[in-house]
Amino acid sequence: MEFIEGLKNRAKQNIKRIVLPEGEEERNLKAADQVLAEGFADVILLGNPAVIADNAAKWGLQNIGKATVVDPRNHAKKDEYINLLVELRKSKGMTPEKASQLVEDPLYLGCLMIKAGDADGEVSGAIHATGDVLRPAFQIIKTKPGISVVSGAFLMFLKDQSYGENGVLVFADCAVHPNPTAEELAEIAVATGQTARVLGGFEPRIAMLSFSTKGSAKHEMVTKVATATKLAQEKAPDMKIDGELQADAALVASVGALKAPGSEIAGKANVLVFPTLEVGNISYKLVQRLAGAEALGPVLQGIAAPINDLSRGCSVSDIVKMVAITANQAIG
Repeated sequence: MEFIEGLKNRAKQNIKRIVLPEGEEERNLKAADQVLAEGFADVILLGNPAVIADNAAKWGLQNIGKATVVDPRNHAKKDEYINLLVELRKSKGMTPEKASQLVEDPLYLGCLMIKAGDADGEVSGAIHATGDVLRPAFQIIKTKPGISVVSGAFLMFLKDQSYGENGVLVFADCAVHPNPTAEELAEIAVATGQTARVLGGFEPRIAMLSFSTKGSAKHEMVTKVATATKLAQEKAPDMKIDGELQADAALVASVGALKAPGSEIAGKANVLVFPTLEVGNISYKLVQRLAGAEALGPVLQGIAAPINDLSRGCSVSDIVKMVAITANQAIG
């Protein structure tokens, strides 16, 4: 896919260290082997070094020797990470005893490595639930300044290039937050605009979606989106953001001109921000299945360092793509 190749090429110009906490697992190891062969990121594998070496030999992987392998139970910086976790969580009652147990959990260790500056990003979730991946991220990495909510974006690649940015659209939130407030929705809009810039390589034209366009309907959910639009515009005056807009007004030039004359976004949107998670999740799946679009994600937004979650049904190719995305997020 040309888009992913572009991300890989950008990553090669500024190599980042991506940690894979599920370092003994087959798909992760095969993905790490491919990443290292292509040379677009340095890979840190968490797991038992002997198991990793045996599995690499069993599966004929030739490049795993280029990875940094860290044994969660026995490594040089273990005490340093224990102390860091105690310091970060002491207000929540974290003790050295509890911290010494948690630092042996690869998901916690990966986040501590990032916090300590020993890694730049993480990809996990092939054998862990989303909640298990996000919990240590929230506790250790936390959210970006000015952002209180984490969200999930999908890059949608359409066959019809007349929509979005030559057929590319960014959808959010499709993965994390069920019912954001107006303030949270504004944060999601700004974060998604940043994702469009970093990963899409284009300037965002953000449509805040609703079942109403510019007051055509009255409802508390419409008011939420209208309020969120104003807040997002205040938060990011350098971004083009408009709402509330119906989906057709956001995407179809003739409809946008009719329903929202004078809007810079109507009919030209390349970023769609949905009012609730159920709308976003349903929409991306419908577009994927009915329009034959390719959906890449979810890309997690709002965390202070890039942490990305995989589906437990992911393929080796999915992990490779997510490493490329994570490396680009780390570049910023």
